[in-house]
Amino acid sequence: MRTAIETSLFDLFKRGPGPSSSHTIGPMKAAADFAALCAALPPEEAARARRVEARLFGSLSATAEGHGTPAAILAGLMGHEPAACPPGLLQRLQAAPDREYALHCAGHSVPVSMACVIHDAVCHEFPYNNTVCMSLLDENGASLARREYYSVGGGFVQWKGFSPPERGKPAYPYGSMRKLREWLRVSGLTLHELMLENESAITGRSRPDIFAELDEVMEAMTDSVERGLEADGELPGSLNVARKAKTLLANVSRVPHAVDRFLGKVNAYAFAAAEENAAGGVIVTAPTCGSAGVMPALLHAMRKDLNIGARAVREGLLASAAVAFLAKHNASIAGAEMGCQGEVGVASAMAAAMLAHARGNAAELVENAAEIALEHHLGLTCDPVGGYVQIPCIERNAVGAIKAYNACLLATCEDAAKHRVTLDAAIRAMADTGREMSVKLKETSQAGLAVSMVEC
Repeated sequence: MRTAIETSLFDLFKRGPGPSSSHTIGPMKAAADFAALCAALPPEEAARARRVEARLFGSLSATAEGHGTPAAILAGLMGHEPAACPPGLLQRLQAAPDREYALHCAGHSVPVSMACVIHDAVCHEFPYNNTVCMSLLDENGASLARREYYSVGGGFVQWKGFSPPERGKPAYPYGSMRKLREWLRVSGLTLHELMLENESAITGRSRPDIFAELDEVMEAMTDSVERGLEADGELPGSLNVARKAKTLLANVSRVPHAVDRFLGKVNAYAFAAAEENAAGGVIVTAPTCGSAGVMPALLHAMRKDLNIGARAVREGLLASAAVAFLAKHNASIAGAEMGCQGEVGVASAMAAAMLAHARGNAAELVENAAEIALEHHLGLTCDPVGGYVQIPCIERNAVGAIKAYNACLLATCEDAAKHRVTLDAAIRAMADTGREMSVKLKETSQAGLAVSMVEC
């Protein structure tokens, strides 16, 4: 077994601007870290600084414009962090691409603009697909500071020589679903209780603090749905994609059958949050921005249409985090590493687990629901048209939400003792499939629907 999972719930569920956790939130965090590195330079070195370069590699280079990466990097160099990024900042930066701002280096200012961002090789030898190399240079091009960053999915960032921050150790260490099942059996805890115990042990937070922040996460998810349902017009970019969530919700009332009306609402909720993400609005990574419509759609439906109480939904959210942790730990949640199976596939598995647990089912059934949802996303490529998180991403979020609901239904109605595939097996299959998948089909817009669809 690999080392135990030591990720916090709130490293996973992060609020920030869309459209991409790997291409927007991650690069912004990297640039903000680099800005702090520059600010800490000795004054005599900082005084020699003249310019900044941010070189993009891999999928970052291939689809940066559609994901707003240059604006995100500029925002980070200006000192902004994703969670506190002012609404509309990235759009304002994109609207004035030549405008210069200041990077502060130990009392000395260096001009920065989106021209600092350079598209480099798509195929490279760095350890992670999404790599950005940031350098502070003097007038002769000599490096005064340099750091090699990796945006590894879900807004998580590492760099060359990175060591995870020191934290407490989990009360119930696990790196696989098999070990997690063993702890549940030995401890007698429910899945959400075990997740709470680990969060407290890792971060030192009290339960009231954890509950309060989880409630904020749920409200942020709900807000992204509600904002999306009220908006209309076209999404940013050259594709001229019209927002559909408001129309979907309005038209579903005319559907004659109650079951179809419910599923139609789930579709509308998923479109709403995914469209907010595509527009650069504030969303919650669950586990990524590109899949940020799946969990909020089912969560909103659970609260609004299924009459599931806030406490049960919160407990379901805790169960969903276990699924995401396992997927990230044993495979990846980055589209550039796994394709969309690692984004919408994992989000669908998380949502299935959330619903199954919130309805009071045993951990065995919760696992089965998550496994079914993930299994039927295996092999799903990431081929965004034009590099925008719009086609096929928005519809894919809706389909992932419906799959999550059906996966929970299948797990509930089957004989759990006869379920053959474990969640660990499905995650291993995802990891193997991701490694075998052509790099062109992993968020580069160089294959699949991205090239078969003709832009008009």
